[in-house]
Amino acid sequence: MTVRIGVVQFPGTNCELDVQFAIEHLGGEAELLWHGDDTTRGVDAIVVPGGFAHGDYLRTGAIARFSPVMRAVGEHARAGGPVVGICNGFQVLCEAHLLPGALQKNAGLKFLCQTVDLRVETTSTALTNLARVGDVLRIPINHFEGNFVCDERALAELRAENRIVVRYVDNPNGSLDDIAGICNAEGNVVGLMPHPERASDALLGSDDGVVLLKSLIAAATTRATMLV
Repeated sequence: MTVRIGVVQFPGTNCELDVQFAIEHLGGEAELLWHGDDTTRGVDAIVVPGGFAHGDYLRTGAIARFSPVMRAVGEHARAGGPVVGICNGFQVLCEAHLLPGALQKNAGLKFLCQTVDLRVETTSTALTNLARVGDVLRIPINHFEGNFVCDERALAELRAENRIVVRYVDNPNGSLDDIAGICNAEGNVVGLMPHPERASDALLGSDDGVVLLKSLIAAATTRATMLV
């Protein structure tokens, strides 16, 4: 079964074609979803990719959350459909209250473009179901506002419910509790700052992102099978 994965496109998004290429390279079918359309067109999973949605005006993701497509993304998520937000997409999911917390400016106020080590903390998510707890993955980051913050209650819930998906081995941006990615209570909505689509081919320096993207495809396949 070839699953359809929608990739949301906002004005200012710049990673949608990278995600599309990586998904199709791994056997999925990727379909661009325009931000102004109030539909996900029946796709099996959704990626909100990186970039600078609406120029990051006001604050990152603050305008994008009101795009018509985000209503449809929310409905897809509440119905159990897999949703992954990468970098700016993570910021959008937090602004849309599909994930807790927020992303603020990096410690040191520097834009970061480098490869980091991520440790997988849970495999009970749409993004890590084919990985192993403790796996260390080399994945690029590319952001100025990747410093994850939340209040003490939210952090306690994330820890207690095993919802911290990946952590930085060597924290590059000051993110609370070394958090690089989190999920919702059901594990079908995941946000992370690093870019697995940029680590999907060894010729590009790393293919450690493949296990994450294949996990998303597997989650989408499971979802599609359930709906048949």
